[in-house]
Amino acid sequence: MRHARAPGIGDPAGFSLEDCGTQRNLNEEGRAQARKIGAWLREQGVRSAVVAASPWCRARETASLLGFGTPLVEDSLASFFSDQAGRADSANERLQAYLRSALPAKQGRALILVTHDVNIARWTGASVASGEMVLVRVDATGKPVAQQVYQRPD
Repeated sequence: MRHARAPGIGDPAGFSLEDCGTQRNLNEEGRAQARKIGAWLREQGVRSAVVAASPWCRARETASLLGFGTPLVEDSLASFFSDQAGRADSANERLQAYLRSALPAKQGRALILVTHDVNIARWTGASVASGEMVLVRVDATGKPVAQQVYQRPD
């Protein structure tokens, strides 16, 4: 899924992943979206989940507010917005490698990945709004073979 509402595009010049105050972050609308998405997922039957998030604060906060426990920080979900031409292919390769290890280890739980539009668009071809989700079926190598986009619940 794409992180919940964080107004703006990209991050300010000189931002640091170690300092949320330097990044574009969720606003109150985004926090409410994330909680609502978590409730909607439970309504759909998701009782437990492995949640992994991009290192960006807006993705980590979204993942946490879903309410499935402390999310894992996963570097393969990191945004490559500032270097789309140079990092897109390697980002997909890292994501697919992560999926090859994460899928067998999830032990019947849902696997929820919280990342950025650029990552989702490059991996699936679907561009999604804040808080929207793409349910993806992957092959044994972690490549997407089928998908369905879900709008964020209102």
